[in-house]
Amino acid sequence: MTKRCDQSTVWAELQAHYAASGRGFDIRAAFEADAGRFGALSFEAPEVFADLSKNRIDAATLALLLELARDCGLEGRRDALLRGDPVNPTEGRAVLHTTLRAPAGSDSPFNAEVQASLDAMLAFAEGVRRGERGAITDVVHIGIGGSDLGPAMVVQALQAYGRRDLRLHFVSNVDGHDLAPVLAGLDARHTLFVIASKTFTTQETLANAQAARAWFLGQGGTDIARHFVATSSNTAAAAAFGIDTAFGFWDWVGGRYSLWSVIGLPIAIAVGAENFRALLAGAHAMDRHFATTPLERNLPVLLGLVDLWYRNFHGFSSRSVAPYHQGLRRLPAYLQQLEMESNGKGVDLDGQALPFGTSPVVWGEAGTNGQHAYFQMLHQGTDVIPVEFIAVKRPNHDATGELAAKLADQHQKLLANCLAQSQALMQGKTAAEALTEQAPTASATLDREVLARHRSFPGNRPSTTLVLDALTPRSLGALIALYEHRVFVTGALWGINSFDQWGVELGKALCNQLLPRLQTGDTKGLDGSTAGLLARLTVA
Repeated sequence: MTKRCDQSTVWAELQAHYAASGRGFDIRAAFEADAGRFGALSFEAPEVFADLSKNRIDAATLALLLELARDCGLEGRRDALLRGDPVNPTEGRAVLHTTLRAPAGSDSPFNAEVQASLDAMLAFAEGVRRGERGAITDVVHIGIGGSDLGPAMVVQALQAYGRRDLRLHFVSNVDGHDLAPVLAGLDARHTLFVIASKTFTTQETLANAQAARAWFLGQGGTDIARHFVATSSNTAAAAAFGIDTAFGFWDWVGGRYSLWSVIGLPIAIAVGAENFRALLAGAHAMDRHFATTPLERNLPVLLGLVDLWYRNFHGFSSRSVAPYHQGLRRLPAYLQQLEMESNGKGVDLDGQALPFGTSPVVWGEAGTNGQHAYFQMLHQGTDVIPVEFIAVKRPNHDATGELAAKLADQHQKLLANCLAQSQALMQGKTAAEALTEQAPTASATLDREVLARHRSFPGNRPSTTLVLDALTPRSLGALIALYEHRVFVTGALWGINSFDQWGVELGKALCNQLLPRLQTGDTKGLDGSTAGLLARLTVA
């Protein structure tokens, strides 16, 4: 029998612990009192090193959080997920994205079918790379949500492993301003379109696909079957569109967990079969870490527990992700869907309203860009926002000579900035310290003590730093899987279903009702605001 986190007696103990020492916890004092804090709160997982020492936690906090996890049956819920039990009860489905990256011959569910699907998809990708579909120079992937965010993020992150003569483009927005600029620079004879929709009925995806088809025919293209391929289980609808090559997948492949499936076709085309398999291998290594490592050293579990500590006890409602690698600049957008669509729920598995907060707002930007934008708020704003830094030790600039030396120097600057930001968030600066400094841009007429208050920083602001030795297919796979399992941990403890997304359905249904009204201007029965806006937007 499992229980929701607040139904555990440990929950009350954590509340008392928070009131006694957690609320006033000072990270700086913790470092002064414990010279071994970094070593005690740093953890190794496949391809990822994590420093949790700049968080508002100590051994007592972690001990209580781990006790909570065990009392709530987290290990059993994890095992049920990996075993293929129907852990998505509202849709009656298993959730088996982990089996998509399990190696051939393993005892994971559906292994033989998964391997056959993977082999077929990778063979097609290699055929495209070899020119079997003509001299393809551009691949346009059309999808939305998980069918877009995952592949787009990974292709960008692994750009160093791609080919310069093969460009990948991603179109997701139904707004024609997304598709039109992409098509403007293409030659239909050398373009392959990948249409990603499990049901081949997704409104935005089908609208873009129809527009792409019209463009292709208008450019003199004649062989739809040669230049369009689908990742969809609705082969009949794809065939009606003119597509005779469609890669299907299973109902237990959720959109935000689908990049490991045939939805990853653009990744495979971009980086090749060997690198795609390395991506899967990295994720599988993290799966095994999650499945077998004791909770005290289990990185997804520890990160999830810290997330719960901040959300439900400190009341932090937001988390910023700052990857200090340009290749990971789309990672925050990917994580927004992964976490907020998974855990942005207000009822538990029994449909009962939750008395506590669930998913935080996840947002961010690549460093160092974020430093010159929103970091001002992180350092001196009124809200405490935990930050997650991601640093990559070795760059892959693909440069030689003097340029290589310059770029290597820039990478050192990048890493120094990453370390400095986490240090500054924790350390802060007192008004007394600010008084001793010169501020060249400050007004000469402003009272020095007033200026010092403007230039002080509260500090004690928490952060986690994740370190990769290099951004490779394997390390990226491990990093993504780490985030997937972390989201599962908090969802399981909150007692929610992290694998449905009913919150996106209502807007879709209302859109279908409003669409014909935009053609006719009919506002009968609408609320005043919607009626007024529709009238304003209706084209006469």
